[in-house]
Amino acid sequence: MAVITISHEMGAGGPEIGMSLAKRLGYRYVDQELIQDAVRRYGLAEEKLSHLDESKPTLFERFDAETRHYITILQTTLLEFAEGDNAVLIGRGGQWLLRGIPHVLRVRMVAPFEQRVRQWMKRTAEVTGEMPTQRAATDFVRRDDSERAGRMRYLYEVDIADPSLYEIVINTEKLSYDAAVEMIERVARHPNLATTDAGRQVVASRALASRVQVGLAMHSETRRYRFTVEAQGGVVTLEGTTALERAVDVARDVPGVKQVRTRQLEIPPIPPFVA
Repeated sequence: MAVITISHEMGAGGPEIGMSLAKRLGYRYVDQELIQDAVRRYGLAEEKLSHLDESKPTLFERFDAETRHYITILQTTLLEFAEGDNAVLIGRGGQWLLRGIPHVLRVRMVAPFEQRVRQWMKRTAEVTGEMPTQRAATDFVRRDDSERAGRMRYLYEVDIADPSLYEIVINTEKLSYDAAVEMIERVARHPNLATTDAGRQVVASRALASRVQVGLAMHSETRRYRFTVEAQGGVVTLEGTTALERAVDVARDVPGVKQVRTRQLEIPPIPPFVA
């Protein structure tokens, strides 16, 4: 079958469509479960993890090693859910992390701003019993749009609204959620999206590289350094400027790693000052 990622604007029906789609296909629906899984397995603070999951890091957080650690764990957890196949993954950069994989269908849900504000007001009233003001709802939806876009720019240097990141972009202005589900289901069942051994291997390699990154971020002797990690068929390649010997030891302890290679990056000398 396939893995489906759903990126959505607030109020465009992403979670509702995702849940209904997962039920129709018999897939696993992954949204807040991803956060809970990461908290449980890695012992992280749920409040901070949820903050980094929903918002772009602050200026201070961008230089904080712990923030990079948390973000890497979120990415790893998403890749591991994708590795299990037959899943609907909501948000969290799945459209970028799972790019180029034949059995991954990347979907974007959009709708006109005013409609999304009305939808958010209705949904909030249903959950809380209180109807928010038009101004409060407008500010909330606009801020959410900005945070989602900013997070994608910071993490992956891409525009979340770029249509080339998706196979399908659906405007729910005129379509019911059921109609959107039917459209996505029809494409997801197409033979072109059937999972292959080659596709599974690509996902497994990305998940392994991400797990190695987590190991390096958690180890006291390597967490303050930056490494580039690649994996292919259990062979991991580490690229960095320093502490590579210790990084090799850490990588070897990650389950699934068969061999570790290194590429030393040389820092060019600072040219002499010329008055």
